[in-house]
Amino acid sequence: MNQLLAIRAFARVVEAGSFTKAADSLDMPNATLSKLVQELEAHLAVRLLQRTTRRVTVTPEGQLYYEKTSLILRNLEDVDTSFNVARSKPRGHLRVDVGGSTASDVLIPALPDFMARYPDIRIDLGVSDRAVDMVSDNVDCVIRGGALDNSTLVARPLGQTQMVTCATPEYLKQYGVPAYPDELKNGHRLVAYVLAQSGRAMPFRFLRDGEKSEIKIEHRVGVNESNGHMAAGLAGLGIIQTFAYAARPALTDGTLVEILQPWRPAPYPFHVVYPQNRHVPHRLRVFIDWLVETLPNHL
Repeated sequence: MNQLLAIRAFARVVEAGSFTKAADSLDMPNATLSKLVQELEAHLAVRLLQRTTRRVTVTPEGQLYYEKTSLILRNLEDVDTSFNVARSKPRGHLRVDVGGSTASDVLIPALPDFMARYPDIRIDLGVSDRAVDMVSDNVDCVIRGGALDNSTLVARPLGQTQMVTCATPEYLKQYGVPAYPDELKNGHRLVAYVLAQSGRAMPFRFLRDGEKSEIKIEHRVGVNESNGHMAAGLAGLGIIQTFAYAARPALTDGTLVEILQPWRPAPYPFHVVYPQNRHVPHRLRVFIDWLVETLPNHL
Protein backbone atom coordinates (compact mmCIF):
# COMPACT_ATOMS: atom_id res chain seq x y z
CA MET A 1 0.00 0.00 0.00
CA ASN A 2 1.15 3.52 -0.83
CA GLN A 3 0.18 4.95 2.56
CA LEU A 4 0.62 8.61 1.62
CA LEU A 5 -1.57 8.20 -1.45
CA ALA A 6 -4.13 6.30 0.62
CA ILE A 7 -4.22 9.07 3.22
CA ARG A 8 -4.72 11.68 0.52
CA ALA A 9 -7.51 9.61 -1.02
CA PHE A 10 -9.24 9.20 2.35
CA ALA A 11 -8.93 12.93 3.11
CA ARG A 12 -10.46 13.86 -0.23
CA VAL A 13 -13.45 11.56 0.39
CA VAL A 14 -14.01 13.22 3.78
CA GLU A 15 -13.83 16.69 2.23
CA ALA A 16 -15.96 15.87 -0.79
CA GLY A 17 -18.48 13.76 1.08
CA SER A 18 -18.57 11.37 -1.88
CA PHE A 19 -16.34 8.72 -3.42
CA THR A 20 -17.37 9.84 -6.91
CA LYS A 21 -16.55 13.52 -6.33
CA ALA A 22 -13.28 12.61 -4.64
CA ALA A 23 -12.25 10.31 -7.50
CA ASP A 24 -13.07 12.99 -10.07
CA SER A 25 -11.04 15.62 -8.24
CA LEU A 26 -8.06 13.27 -7.90
CA ASP A 27 -8.42 12.13 -11.53
CA MET A 28 -8.49 8.44 -10.63
CA PRO A 29 -11.03 5.64 -11.14
CA ASN A 30 -13.63 5.25 -8.41
CA ALA A 31 -12.58 1.61 -7.91
CA THR A 32 -8.94 2.65 -7.32
CA LEU A 33 -9.96 5.23 -4.75
CA SER A 34 -12.20 2.75 -2.95
CA LYS A 35 -9.42 0.16 -2.86
CA LEU A 36 -6.97 2.70 -1.37
CA VAL A 37 -9.37 3.54 1.44
CA GLN A 38 -10.07 -0.14 2.11
CA GLU A 39 -6.34 -0.86 2.29
CA LEU A 40 -5.87 2.03 4.69
CA GLU A 41 -8.66 0.73 6.92
CA ALA A 42 -7.13 -2.76 6.85
CA HIS A 43 -3.71 -1.32 7.72
CA LEU A 44 -5.18 0.57 10.69
CA ALA A 45 -7.60 -2.24 11.63
CA VAL A 46 -10.35 0.35 12.09
CA ARG A 47 -13.39 1.51 10.14
CA LEU A 48 -12.85 5.08 8.89
CA LEU A 49 -15.96 5.52 6.73
CA GLN A 50 -19.49 4.14 6.78
CA ARG A 51 -20.78 3.56 3.27
CA THR A 52 -24.39 3.22 2.19
CA THR A 53 -25.95 3.37 -1.26
CA ARG A 54 -26.84 7.02 -0.72
CA ARG A 55 -24.12 8.60 1.39
CA VAL A 56 -20.73 8.34 3.04
CA THR A 57 -20.31 9.26 6.71
CA VAL A 58 -17.12 9.56 8.72
CA THR A 59 -16.82 7.40 11.83
CA PRO A 60 -15.51 8.97 15.06
CA GLU A 61 -12.22 7.14 14.48
CA GLY A 62 -12.19 8.42 10.88
CA GLN A 63 -12.75 12.00 12.01
CA LEU A 64 -9.87 11.79 14.47
CA TYR A 65 -7.60 10.21 11.85
CA TYR A 66 -8.55 12.91 9.31
CA GLU A 67 -7.78 15.73 11.76
CA LYS A 68 -4.34 14.31 12.60
CA THR A 69 -3.33 13.35 9.05
CA SER A 70 -4.61 16.57 7.45
CA LEU A 71 -2.03 18.45 9.51
CA ILE A 72 0.67 16.15 8.18
CA LEU A 73 -0.51 16.66 4.57
CA ARG A 74 -0.52 20.45 4.95
CA ASN A 75 2.94 20.43 6.51
CA LEU A 76 4.24 18.26 3.65
CA GLU A 77 2.70 20.63 1.09
CA ASP A 78 4.36 23.57 2.86
CA VAL A 79 7.74 21.85 2.65
CA ASP A 80 7.28 21.05 -1.04
CA THR A 81 6.11 24.59 -1.79
CA SER A 82 9.05 26.20 0.02
CA PHE A 83 11.39 24.40 -2.40
CA ASN A 84 9.30 24.67 -5.55
CA VAL A 85 8.26 28.33 -5.40
CA ALA A 86 11.81 29.62 -5.36
CA ARG A 87 12.91 27.69 -8.43
CA SER A 88 9.89 27.23 -10.64
CA LYS A 89 7.19 29.15 -12.40
CA PRO A 90 3.62 28.77 -11.11
CA ARG A 91 2.02 25.80 -12.79
CA GLY A 92 -0.90 23.44 -12.41
CA HIS A 93 -4.66 23.45 -12.45
CA LEU A 94 -7.00 26.06 -10.90
CA ARG A 95 -10.75 25.65 -10.45
CA VAL A 96 -12.49 29.02 -10.15
CA ASP A 97 -16.20 29.64 -9.60
CA VAL A 98 -17.71 32.95 -10.72
CA GLY A 99 -21.15 34.44 -11.37
CA GLY A 100 -22.55 34.71 -14.90
CA SER A 101 -22.23 38.40 -15.74
CA THR A 102 -19.02 38.75 -13.70
CA ALA A 103 -17.51 36.00 -15.85
CA SER A 104 -18.65 37.33 -19.22
CA ASP A 105 -18.23 41.07 -18.60
CA VAL A 106 -15.32 41.28 -16.14
CA LEU A 107 -13.16 38.20 -15.62
CA ILE A 108 -13.01 36.58 -19.07
CA PRO A 109 -12.19 39.84 -20.95
CA ALA A 110 -9.29 40.39 -18.52
CA LEU A 111 -8.10 36.77 -18.44
CA PRO A 112 -5.79 36.88 -21.52
CA ASP A 113 -3.40 39.04 -19.47
CA PHE A 114 -3.17 36.41 -16.74
CA MET A 115 -2.75 33.56 -19.21
CA ALA A 116 0.07 35.46 -20.94
CA ARG A 117 1.86 36.02 -17.63
CA TYR A 118 1.44 32.43 -16.42
CA PRO A 119 1.28 30.10 -19.43
CA ASP A 120 1.79 26.98 -17.29
CA ILE A 121 -1.41 27.47 -15.30
CA ARG A 122 -4.61 25.86 -16.56
CA ILE A 123 -7.95 27.31 -15.44
CA ASP A 124 -11.40 25.73 -15.34
CA LEU A 125 -14.18 28.28 -14.82
CA GLY A 126 -17.41 27.21 -13.17
CA VAL A 127 -19.89 29.89 -14.29
CA SER A 128 -23.07 30.04 -12.25
CA ASP A 129 -24.90 32.38 -9.89
CA ARG A 130 -25.54 29.45 -7.55
CA ALA A 131 -23.24 29.20 -4.54
CA VAL A 132 -20.94 26.19 -4.42
CA ASP A 133 -19.48 24.21 -1.55
CA MET A 134 -15.83 24.99 -2.12
CA VAL A 135 -14.50 21.98 -0.21
CA SER A 136 -16.80 19.24 -1.50
CA ASP A 137 -16.76 20.63 -5.06
CA ASN A 138 -12.96 20.99 -4.97
CA VAL A 139 -12.99 24.66 -5.97
CA ASP A 140 -9.84 26.70 -5.34
CA CYS A 141 -11.49 30.11 -5.14
CA VAL A 142 -14.78 31.89 -5.75
CA ILE A 143 -15.45 35.41 -7.04
CA ARG A 144 -18.67 36.72 -5.57
CA GLY A 145 -20.46 39.97 -4.91
CA GLY A 146 -22.43 41.10 -1.89
CA ALA A 147 -22.10 40.67 1.85
CA LEU A 148 -19.91 37.87 3.17
CA ASP A 149 -21.47 35.49 5.68
CA ASN A 150 -19.01 32.61 6.08
CA SER A 151 -16.28 33.31 8.63
CA THR A 152 -14.50 30.02 7.83
CA LEU A 153 -13.38 31.42 4.47
CA VAL A 154 -10.65 33.93 3.66
CA ALA A 155 -11.76 36.92 1.56
CA ARG A 156 -9.84 39.63 -0.25
CA PRO A 157 -11.67 42.66 -1.66
CA LEU A 158 -11.66 43.16 -5.43
CA GLY A 159 -13.38 46.53 -5.57
CA GLN A 160 -16.98 47.50 -6.06
CA THR A 161 -19.40 48.36 -8.83
CA GLN A 162 -22.34 50.71 -9.15
CA MET A 163 -25.89 49.38 -9.44
CA VAL A 164 -28.13 50.98 -12.08
CA THR A 165 -31.87 50.89 -12.71
CA CYS A 166 -32.77 50.83 -16.39
CA ALA A 167 -35.22 49.85 -19.12
CA THR A 168 -35.51 49.97 -22.90
CA PRO A 169 -36.66 53.19 -24.61
CA GLU A 170 -39.68 51.29 -25.95
CA TYR A 171 -40.72 50.21 -22.47
CA LEU A 172 -40.39 53.77 -21.12
CA LYS A 173 -42.39 55.13 -24.04
CA GLN A 174 -45.22 52.70 -23.28
CA TYR A 175 -45.24 52.85 -19.47
CA GLY A 176 -43.66 56.22 -18.74
CA VAL A 177 -40.47 57.26 -16.96
CA PRO A 178 -40.80 57.03 -13.16
CA ALA A 179 -39.67 60.17 -11.37
CA TYR A 180 -39.44 58.56 -7.90
CA PRO A 181 -38.83 54.99 -6.72
CA ASP A 182 -42.35 54.72 -5.28
CA GLU A 183 -43.75 55.19 -8.77
CA LEU A 184 -42.53 51.67 -9.59
CA LYS A 185 -45.58 50.47 -7.64
CA ASN A 186 -47.96 52.19 -10.06
CA GLY A 187 -48.38 49.84 -13.00
CA HIS A 188 -44.71 49.32 -13.84
CA ARG A 189 -43.36 45.90 -14.76
CA LEU A 190 -40.24 44.78 -12.93
CA VAL A 191 -37.87 42.02 -13.92
CA ALA A 192 -36.61 40.56 -10.66
CA TYR A 193 -33.28 38.93 -10.01
CA VAL A 194 -34.16 35.73 -8.14
CA LEU A 195 -31.61 34.12 -5.82
CA ALA A 196 -30.76 30.69 -7.20
CA GLN A 197 -30.43 29.09 -3.77
CA SER A 198 -33.62 30.32 -2.13
CA GLY A 199 -35.86 31.41 -5.01
CA ARG A 200 -36.30 34.76 -3.24
CA ALA A 201 -36.60 37.84 -5.43
CA MET A 202 -34.15 40.61 -4.62
CA PRO A 203 -35.89 43.90 -3.85
CA PHE A 204 -35.05 47.04 -5.82
CA ARG A 205 -32.81 49.11 -3.53
CA PHE A 206 -32.35 52.88 -3.56
CA LEU A 207 -30.26 55.45 -1.70
CA ARG A 208 -30.45 59.22 -1.59
CA ASP A 209 -28.98 61.67 0.92
CA GLY A 210 -28.05 58.76 3.16
CA GLU A 211 -31.61 57.42 3.26
CA LYS A 212 -32.08 53.84 2.06
CA SER A 213 -35.31 52.40 0.70
CA GLU A 214 -36.49 49.15 -0.87
CA ILE A 215 -39.27 48.42 -3.33
CA LYS A 216 -40.86 45.01 -2.92
CA ILE A 217 -43.67 44.37 -5.37
CA GLU A 218 -44.76 41.28 -7.25
CA HIS A 219 -42.60 40.93 -10.34
CA ARG A 220 -43.86 39.98 -13.79
CA VAL A 221 -40.69 38.03 -14.68
CA GLY A 222 -37.99 36.58 -12.43
CA VAL A 223 -34.59 35.29 -13.58
CA ASN A 224 -32.00 33.50 -11.41
CA GLU A 225 -28.91 34.07 -13.58
CA SER A 226 -27.33 37.46 -14.21
CA ASN A 227 -26.82 37.20 -17.99
CA GLY A 228 -30.39 35.99 -18.41
CA HIS A 229 -31.60 38.80 -16.18
CA MET A 230 -29.88 41.34 -18.43
CA ALA A 231 -31.33 39.65 -21.54
CA ALA A 232 -34.82 40.02 -20.08
CA GLY A 233 -34.27 43.73 -19.62
CA LEU A 234 -32.93 44.11 -23.16
CA ALA A 235 -36.01 42.27 -24.44
CA GLY A 236 -38.22 44.99 -22.99
CA LEU A 237 -39.87 42.75 -20.42
CA GLY A 238 -39.59 45.43 -17.78
CA ILE A 239 -37.33 47.50 -15.54
CA ILE A 240 -34.19 45.85 -14.19
CA GLN A 241 -31.67 46.80 -11.53
CA THR A 242 -28.26 45.41 -12.37
CA PHE A 243 -24.50 45.94 -12.29
CA ALA A 244 -23.23 49.00 -14.13
CA TYR A 245 -20.49 46.96 -15.86
CA ALA A 246 -23.13 44.60 -17.29
CA ALA A 247 -25.38 47.42 -18.50
CA ARG A 248 -22.63 49.75 -19.75
CA PRO A 249 -22.60 48.70 -23.45
CA ALA A 250 -26.38 48.93 -23.71
CA LEU A 251 -26.46 52.27 -21.90
CA THR A 252 -23.76 53.60 -24.22
CA ASP A 253 -25.56 52.65 -27.44
CA GLY A 254 -28.99 53.62 -26.13
CA THR A 255 -30.44 50.11 -26.05
CA LEU A 256 -31.12 50.72 -22.36
CA VAL A 257 -31.81 53.99 -20.57
CA GLU A 258 -30.89 54.58 -16.93
CA ILE A 259 -33.71 55.87 -14.73
CA LEU A 260 -33.90 57.06 -11.11
CA GLN A 261 -30.21 57.99 -11.26
CA PRO A 262 -30.32 60.26 -8.15
CA TRP A 263 -31.44 57.19 -6.17
CA ARG A 264 -28.63 54.84 -7.17
CA PRO A 265 -28.09 52.30 -4.38
CA ALA A 266 -24.83 51.95 -2.48
CA PRO A 267 -21.94 50.43 -4.49
CA TYR A 268 -21.86 46.63 -4.56
CA PRO A 269 -18.66 45.00 -3.20
CA PHE A 270 -16.86 42.02 -4.74
CA HIS A 271 -14.41 39.60 -3.11
CA VAL A 272 -12.32 36.60 -4.00
CA VAL A 273 -12.93 33.90 -1.42
CA TYR A 274 -10.95 30.74 -0.68
CA PRO A 275 -10.83 28.13 2.11
CA GLN A 276 -9.04 28.96 5.31
CA ASN A 277 -5.93 26.89 4.97
CA ARG A 278 -2.37 27.54 6.02
CA HIS A 279 -1.15 26.28 2.66
CA VAL A 280 -2.09 28.30 -0.42
CA PRO A 281 -0.62 26.84 -3.63
CA HIS A 282 1.68 29.13 -5.58
CA ARG A 283 -0.64 29.06 -8.60
CA LEU A 284 -3.60 30.17 -6.45
CA ARG A 285 -1.58 32.87 -4.73
CA VAL A 286 -0.49 34.50 -8.01
CA PHE A 287 -4.04 34.28 -9.37
CA ILE A 288 -5.50 36.00 -6.30
CA ASP A 289 -2.81 38.70 -6.45
CA TRP A 290 -3.61 39.24 -10.13
CA LEU A 291 -7.34 39.53 -9.37
CA VAL A 292 -6.67 42.15 -6.68
CA GLU A 293 -4.47 44.09 -9.09
CA THR A 294 -6.67 43.83 -12.18
CA LEU A 295 -10.37 43.53 -11.40
CA PRO A 296 -11.04 46.88 -9.69
CA ASN A 297 -10.48 48.66 -13.02
CA HIS A 298 -12.91 46.31 -14.79
CA LEU A 299 -15.61 46.47 -12.12
